[in-house]
Amino acid sequence: MSTSPGLPSPEALEARIADLRAAVRRAMAKGDRARARELRAELRRAEHAWDEAVLGENPADAGERDRAPAGGRAAERGLVPVREQVHQALTLLGVPAAPKLIGSVYAAFFPGEIAGAKLTSLRRDEERSFRTAPYSRPYYLCAALTADLLAPARGLITVSTWPLEQRVVGPLSARTDFLYAALRVAEHAGRGGAPSPDVQRLLWRFASNIPGTPGDSAATVDPAALADAARAELEVHKETDGLHRREAAERARTQLDEAECLFGSRLRAMRAVSSGDAAPAPAGPSPGSGRTLTSLSGTRRGGSAGSTRGGASRIPRKAGSPASPEGRPPSATDKDDR
Repeated sequence: MSTSPGLPSPEALEARIADLRAAVRRAMAKGDRARARELRAELRRAEHAWDEAVLGENPADAGERDRAPAGGRAAERGLVPVREQVHQALTLLGVPAAPKLIGSVYAAFFPGEIAGAKLTSLRRDEERSFRTAPYSRPYYLCAALTADLLAPARGLITVSTWPLEQRVVGPLSARTDFLYAALRVAEHAGRGGAPSPDVQRLLWRFASNIPGTPGDSAATVDPAALADAARAELEVHKETDGLHRREAAERARTQLDEAECLFGSRLRAMRAVSSGDAAPAPAGPSPGSGRTLTSLSGTRRGGSAGSTRGGASRIPRKAGSPASPEGRPPSATDKDDR
């Protein structure tokens, strides 16, 4: 493709755009919003240059596009992929998290929102991609593993680049991960100025479930006080929880393959449920076992619940009745049985 003299090639512009997007994510992760805005403006200029080089777009048209509503510009340029949005939120949290918390964190600290419907199949798509071409991506959004069965934990998403101990959840992990997430969110919120209303609401959600956090409403939660309260309770649980996670991680490394270490072992969990408590079969026939089957068969053929075939009845006989059925004429059913 030919380009005007002195203008960068489309390939160079694409590489520049990718670098700027990564720089924007790093700036947001550090809480440097001013730097992120500068990089975002530079990213828009690079995107406009790419449009001009590839599509032949007039700069005036680009100006009209910038004056369009924000929703239209986002739809035209294309949003950040959902997996990158989830990765940004999880990187801030640093612990396995449910989709609802991931969406709340992203909406509070990053521009835009995560479409909840797109998270439904995200982890399944990531696993399919890994099994098709292992490690072809820099990271994968994978499942948290339960410490007992090493199976995928329901509704918890992690990042493949985290240590295995960080991706395993044990009996105390729900509480310790909640406290650690509160600590990370509070520290991030306290880095730059007054928190936004979305951030304050998120802080309040954590503070209302952590004893010792001052604040009477969502607008009065102090990030530093929340961080101190979360850190104090975290000291109580983290040693025991860490021990459970390390033990489970060691078992996972010896029992699971690479894909199962990321996405869990569903087959192993099913085998444990189906065959773990199976009782051994008795060596010989149990008393009355054969006649019980015969009785059930007779009942299905129209007999009453107490009737049986071939003298196999267990109903007590009346006084004066013969002790065995040999004295009565054989019925058609008896002949069939013989």
